[in-house]
Amino acid sequence: MRRSVRDEGFAEIWDDEIADAYDTPGAGMFAPEVVGPAVARLTELAAGGRALEFAIGTGRIGVPLAAAGVPVTGIELSGPMLRRLRAKAGEETIPVVVGDMASATAPGEYTLVYLVFNTISNLLTQAGQVACFRNAARHLAPGGCFVIELEVPDLRRLPPGQGAVVFGNEPGYLGLDTFDVLNQRIVSHHFTFDAGPGRAARLTRSPHRYVWPSELDLMGQLAGFALESRHADWRGTEFTGESRSHVSVYRLP
Repeated sequence: MRRSVRDEGFAEIWDDEIADAYDTPGAGMFAPEVVGPAVARLTELAAGGRALEFAIGTGRIGVPLAAAGVPVTGIELSGPMLRRLRAKAGEETIPVVVGDMASATAPGEYTLVYLVFNTISNLLTQAGQVACFRNAARHLAPGGCFVIELEVPDLRRLPPGQGAVVFGNEPGYLGLDTFDVLNQRIVSHHFTFDAGPGRAARLTRSPHRYVWPSELDLMGQLAGFALESRHADWRGTEFTGESRSHVSVYRLP
């Protein structure tokens, strides 16, 4: 699946069935060429200190980051996702606080807080997203940084008068986004088709609030951050008007 939902009452989307199928070791978002650059950049930004991951999930980034020598703590709302993480790393290796990333508090102070894979869009109001920035600031030591990986809203593919577009079409799967441009909402519809006669389909939906980079910067300012850098990916590729995603680093004074 392209996106994830864990917050603001949507923890139930991440049930046991979804959590058990979430990890795709060595492929997709778990591929070494995807995970490796993210872990390398986050290790650099942690600067020898502790890291806190909001919505740590099954540990796609947190587990290899801890293995690289960065002390990692997580916040996670979904019990089934946390159960998958615990199959990889115990509480003594990666402590996790169960709660909402916009309000839950983890003990201690950190040099790095981070959110990956569009997760801030799981918070469905602007106020909730601002609260997430403020929660990150509360956990950071002076000079610490908050890192967000996020898609750039791709409304150019939405023709006037049309409210839905297909974003994925492959054997056994169809992905469809519906847009509410007034409220900056997207609902991603994931259709999975069984093999064999009848081709029974299973539908899951995940709602999101998309954020423009300029709006994200203002949220950072409201929480006391200044934008330090923005790149198109974890490797440091230049961010341009054609970039479809960004990795933004916000720094406290």
